[in-house]
Amino acid sequence: MDIDKGKVVKGQKFLNVKEVADPFELAKKYVKDGADELIFYDITATTENRGLMLDLIEKIAKEVPIPFTVGGGIRTLEDIQNLLDIGADKVSINSIAIKDPTFIQSAAKKFGSERIILSMDVQKIGDSKWSIFVKGGTVDTGMDAIEWALRGEQLGAGELVVNSIDGDGEKDGYDLELTRAIADAVRIPIIASGGAGTMEHFQTVLTKGKASAALAASVFHFEEINIAELKSFLKKENNK
Repeated sequence: MDIDKGKVVKGQKFLNVKEVADPFELAKKYVKDGADELIFYDITATTENRGLMLDLIEKIAKEVPIPFTVGGGIRTLEDIQNLLDIGADKVSINSIAIKDPTFIQSAAKKFGSERIILSMDVQKIGDSKWSIFVKGGTVDTGMDAIEWALRGEQLGAGELVVNSIDGDGEKDGYDLELTRAIADAVRIPIIASGGAGTMEHFQTVLTKGKASAALAASVFHFEEINIAELKSFLKKENNK
């Protein structure tokens, strides 16, 4: 769930962001529908240089029995401690890690790698070449995505969320080449994000794309795919 001004929002390629729903009610729905994990991204906390929405996060955490990850606006180890104290199971870091890569190491050492997810906003810039972008996908850092994934792992990140800016909200399928390239480079789990449009897209990224998990928003927010039905489909495909 991408959160802006206390509401769940969704856009395309990080643009044209529109309000979708109340995050508390949507979180309860996804738990009921059978989601394996819930990720809460405060997408404007960093750009607006403001603090975390701790009251809302705590309210959701109390209603979510499944693993709950929170990202957006994390600047200090104290921020992570505060999130864990109010019920988050894991945290997702992005901008602060790019600004100070040693933050990954410090966070992993203090809280454990299993609680630290490195989130990467990635865009293709050439043949089999991807770059890390910041500030809502508007600024190219010049950092190679594969190299950054490797460094994140070396510094102690326990998982990687690979957000494809090109695929975000497009529903044309995940970037299989990207997820496969990163999965081949690192040993930690890869969560693919950006591009889900059909049940087959999930199955493909988890097999050919070598992702350990698949994150999606639009198809669930707008009830185009039911989570329970998707899990049943994936189980059936896996048993073929």
